[in-house]
Amino acid sequence: MNDIENAEDISRLVRLFYDKAMKDELISHFFTKVVQLNLETHLPLISSFWEATLLGQTAYRGNPMLKHMELNRKSPMKPEHFERWLKLWYQTVDENFAGQTAENAKSKATQIASLMLYKVERD
Repeated sequence: MNDIENAEDISRLVRLFYDKAMKDELISHFFTKVVQLNLETHLPLISSFWEATLLGQTAYRGNPMLKHMELNRKSPMKPEHFERWLKLWYQTVDENFAGQTAENAKSKATQIASLMLYKVERD
């Protein structure tokens, strides 16, 4: 397997992750009922976020923490939701990529999930 090397790899990773998340019995409701996510607009935005995070691209403009705080007010996010998100993310990375950037994708996701959980629990 190759490492995550470019925008196309990140787009693939994000798309494959959302394929899983949108069907998951524990977290899919956040995407399908709470916000009724439009994947055509969401996937490029999230891909841009991960490009900035993993590849140093600076095109991303947004505030994911604010969006998740708003989401949490509509439907509380609990530790088990973040754990499932991480499990699905790790699975998707490990099934498709291997290398330093892939490992970084998992460690960054863990940091992000920990920070978001901390913030939503105090909101």
